[in-house]
Amino acid sequence: MLSRVADSIYWMNRYIERAENYARFIGVNFNLAFDLPPNVNEQWEPLLIATADNYLFYQHYDEPTRENVINFMTFDKRNPNSIYSCLLLARENGRTIRECISKEMWENLNELYLWIKDVKPQSEWDLNHMQNFYTQVRNGTQLYYGVVDATITRNEAWHFGRLGRFMERADKTSRFLDVSYFTLLPDSDVTGSTLELVLWTAVLKSVSAYNMYRQQYQTLTPTHIVEFLILDKLFPRAMAHCIRQAELSLYEISGTPITNRFSNQAEKMMGKLRSEIEFTEVEDIFKLGLHQYLDQFQIRGNEVSKSIFETYFDIKPVEQ
Repeated sequence: MLSRVADSIYWMNRYIERAENYARFIGVNFNLAFDLPPNVNEQWEPLLIATADNYLFYQHYDEPTRENVINFMTFDKRNPNSIYSCLLLARENGRTIRECISKEMWENLNELYLWIKDVKPQSEWDLNHMQNFYTQVRNGTQLYYGVVDATITRNEAWHFGRLGRFMERADKTSRFLDVSYFTLLPDSDVTGSTLELVLWTAVLKSVSAYNMYRQQYQTLTPTHIVEFLILDKLFPRAMAHCIRQAELSLYEISGTPITNRFSNQAEKMMGKLRSEIEFTEVEDIFKLGLHQYLDQFQIRGNEVSKSIFETYFDIKPVEQ
């Protein structure tokens, strides 16, 4: 497979996953809006900080109001991570490799982009309309993954797409958990209160983890929620599960048996990250500090992504 084709497939899936997760990020605050006490105001700036979009945001906006944050994270073409930009970039990557993907996959991707292109932001500020809009974004991206799984041969292309999806999902799950840190940071009195539990519940609901969590744990506690979203090996959005699945696809791409040692730098970096998560207990996370642990994970995840790029996409001619 050409490195250019692999790169497009990898990023096409990362952009789709990123669009879905940005819709889920905004869902955190929508879920909170229904549960917060009347005397507590909504906070939108934590979403920007957790996604590391706050620096770019303040270059174009003065205040992190609900309207500004929603527009920036959803429709703003100046934001390369907005839902609109992600779907546009995913479509462009798909367009350049149409011969390598299925007809159904391209049609679904094209329809999703054309739909959001026609959405008028000014008419979407109503809370109910906005919730319906972000639900449609999530449903559209999940339909895309269903089409991919039903129409694509399990070859290198499929594994590069799967690799991109799980790398992006692991990163964004860590940032979902970080939203709680930046939301609680301004008010230390909230820690340990009912309001903190409301926030953690909103995080669970926003990653579609609430029902699966309640099947496994009887009570809602920050410790159990962190353990579930970071260390659980079976829940599809848990960080441990995502890294393990990404590693499996890496070994399938290289053809190296998973029982063997790594065969390239990308497998080495991914294996080290997976091992660290596997041998981590929830007490270790809180001992270090949740935010500090998540920050380190994001840095390590970026290092793994860089090694994937250097191993498979940044291939240079061999000098004689």
